[in-house]
Amino acid sequence: MAENANQQEKNESLTRRRFLKNSGIAIGGLAVGGALGSLIPFKDKTDKDGVKTEQKAENYNLALMFFTQQQFRMVEAATERIFPADDNGPGAKDLGVAYFIDHQLSGDWGFNAREYMQPPFFKGEKVQGYQGRLRRREIFDIGLRELQNHSLKKFEKNFIDLDEEQQIEVLTDFAEDKVQLTTISPSGFFNMMRTATLEGAYSDPLYSGNRNMDGWKMRNYPGSQMAYTDVIDQEFKVIAPKSLKDHLGH
Repeated sequence: MAENANQQEKNESLTRRRFLKNSGIAIGGLAVGGALGSLIPFKDKTDKDGVKTEQKAENYNLALMFFTQQQFRMVEAATERIFPADDNGPGAKDLGVAYFIDHQLSGDWGFNAREYMQPPFFKGEKVQGYQGRLRRREIFDIGLRELQNHSLKKFEKNFIDLDEEQQIEVLTDFAEDKVQLTTISPSGFFNMMRTATLEGAYSDPLYSGNRNMDGWKMRNYPGSQMAYTDVIDQEFKVIAPKSLKDHLGH
């Protein structure tokens, strides 16, 4: 009896395993890396000549978490005017700055989560920075809407459809408080976006900006090195930058 029970349990286990394996294949191997991943056979990708080729990994970090598509394109255009591409290297667009800002606004920074945000609210001195009830994500929502409105009023075009000089004019109007707004400070919004642009250009790529560490490379900045013991007693030398991601598993 015990032997028959053990055989029956073994058969059931094999049946379940076969079912899981077939199910994994049926759903396209969605459980890759888990229990199913070890059961699903994967074929190497080959070209037409039968030569194995490496598949380029997709960067799924480049996804919107806060902005609408229109807002994203506006921020991408505005930040490129603030940090344009030139002979020294890529601009904000190619560095992924708009993704950096989007992801920051979706988290604690966008909610002002670590700041005291209770009344009463008073107009602060310039050295005190922003003093008000609106969160950064709300300021960006309002600021981008007003940027679009000012663009339509001044040039009768959407901001993203303006040429570079016209976009600069619109941004300059905000920077110099030439736009009459009752909800937010135009220059306050511009300065917030400018600061976020620079942070996105030079932050660790882990946070979606500074793509390929090109922002660091333009400055010969070494990034997140584990140590400098091998070069500390030598003359200055350029070190290839490293991201925090490069130290995983160390």
